[in-house]
Amino acid sequence: MTKTGKFIWITFALLIVAVYLFGLTIPLVGPDEPRYSQIAREMYERGDWITPKLGGFDWFEKPVLLYWLQIASYKLFGVNEFAARFGSALFGLGTVASVWLLGRFGLIQNEKGDERSSTEYANWLALIAASSIGLIAFSRGASFDIILTFPITAALVAYFLFDRRSAFSGWTLYFLLFVFYFFVGVALLAKGLVGVVFPFAIVTFYHVLKWELVPSAKFCFSLIWGIPLALLVAATWYVPMYQLNGWKFIDEFIIQHHFQRYTSNKYQHPQPIWFFWVVLPLMTIPWLPFFAASAWNFLKVQTSKFRVQSEEKISPLALFCFAWLLVPLVFFSLSGSKLPGYILPALPAALVLTGNYVYKFVQRSKLRVVAVQGLAFGTFAVVVILLQAVVPNFVAEDTTKYLMKTANERGFREQKLINLHTVSHNAEFYAPGRIVRADGGKIRKFLGDLEVRDYLNRTSEKSVLVLVPLEFLAELENSRDLKVEVLDRNSELAIAAAEPN
Repeated sequence: MTKTGKFIWITFALLIVAVYLFGLTIPLVGPDEPRYSQIAREMYERGDWITPKLGGFDWFEKPVLLYWLQIASYKLFGVNEFAARFGSALFGLGTVASVWLLGRFGLIQNEKGDERSSTEYANWLALIAASSIGLIAFSRGASFDIILTFPITAALVAYFLFDRRSAFSGWTLYFLLFVFYFFVGVALLAKGLVGVVFPFAIVTFYHVLKWELVPSAKFCFSLIWGIPLALLVAATWYVPMYQLNGWKFIDEFIIQHHFQRYTSNKYQHPQPIWFFWVVLPLMTIPWLPFFAASAWNFLKVQTSKFRVQSEEKISPLALFCFAWLLVPLVFFSLSGSKLPGYILPALPAALVLTGNYVYKFVQRSKLRVVAVQGLAFGTFAVVVILLQAVVPNFVAEDTTKYLMKTANERGFREQKLINLHTVSHNAEFYAPGRIVRADGGKIRKFLGDLEVRDYLNRTSEKSVLVLVPLEFLAELENSRDLKVEVLDRNSELAIAAAEPN
C-alpha cells in the first residue's frame, strides 16, 4: 500500500470515529430512548447496578448492559443525551472494528481461488460497514439493538477465525474460543436469550451448509468450559437480579418479554412476514446495489443448477455470512412482534458480503476506487449535514425537552406533570420524578379536564403541568373547572399550567 493510500485509510478511520460521536447531543426521541436513559439515571442516582426501575417502579423488560454503559457514561459526562448514547456509539464502532478484524486475519478467497489475509481488504470491509445507513442510525440511539449486535458480531468473528485456523496455532485458538464464549455471555447481558441462541444457531447452520455433521472436535470439547464461561459472564447480573427479585423477574423478563413477545402481538408491533426481508437490504444503503449483486452472486454459485456454468467456488466466508444472515431473518420473520431494529444483528453479515463484492469491484480500476471512496465520504458528509442542519429542527417537534424547559423557566419546576389524552414516554427523561402514574407504575392517561380537577382536589397540589395534544387544547382552555395558562407548544403537543378555578 502506498503512502497516499495509507493516509487515505487513516483519514477514513478518524472520520468514522468523528461521525459516530457527532450529534449525540440531539434530544432523545421516541418512547424508548428517554425511558431507557431514565432507567439508567434512576439506577445511577440510587447507586444500584442491578434492579432497573422507572419512576420508582420495577422495569424488567430488558437486561442490564445498556444501563451499565449509560451509568458509566453519566459518571464521566454527567446526565445528558451525549452520555445516554455514548455506549451505543462505542458499540457501533466496536462492530466496525470486529468486521475489520475479520477481514484482516481471516483467510479470504480472491478471484483466483487463493486465500490470504489482507489489510487492504479489511479496510474496505470496515469502510462499507461504517458507512451503511443502518449501522450509523442505530449506533446513535440509546437502545438495545446495537448493544446486542456488537457482542454477537465479535463472537461470530472470533469463531470464524477459529474455524479458519490454518492461520493460527497453539494458544491463539483457545484465545479465539475464549473470545467467542465471553461475548456470548455479554450478548446475554445485552438482550437476553437471543444472545446465546443466535451465535450457536448460526455456527450450527454454517456447518450444515458445509455438509459437516458437527464442528471440529476442538470446538466440541470447548463446550465443556466455554458454556460455563458464558454463563459466568451473564451471571454477574442474572444471579443477583434473581436473588433480589425472585419469580417476578423470571415471569416478566423471561416468560412475558421473551416467549410471549415472540409468539404473540401482545406488545402491539405487528408486521407482515416479509417485513425484515425488506428492512435489512434498506439498512445497507448506500451500498444496496452491491448487496443485491453479492446476494445474487452467492445464490448463483451455490445453486447446483448454475454451478456447472460458473468457475467460482463459494468461499467459507460467504457461506458463514449466509448462515449469519439467514438465521436472524427466519427467526424474526416468524415472530409475532416486529420492529426494524430486531434484524440489526444480521446487518454485519450483509455488509461483509457487500464489502467482499465491493473489494473485487474496485480492483479493476483506480476510477472505481475513487468513486466508491467518494460515495462513502459523501455518505458521511450527508449524515453530518443532516445532523447539524435538519435533524435538530425535526426532533424539536418530537421531544418534550423544550416544552419542559419553558415550563421550568416560567417557574413551574416542581409541579407534577399530567398526560391529558396522551401518553408521552418522551417526558420520562425530561420530567423525572414528576409524571403522574397509575397504581402499577405506568403513565396515567387522563381523559378530561374533570379528571385533572379531581386529581387536584384529592392531592395537596395547588397546580399541575398538563401535556396535551393540540387537538384537545381548546377543551382544556375552555374548562369551567380549571384555570389554565398555556406555556408553550410544538407541532404536536402543548404544555399548560392548570389550577382549580
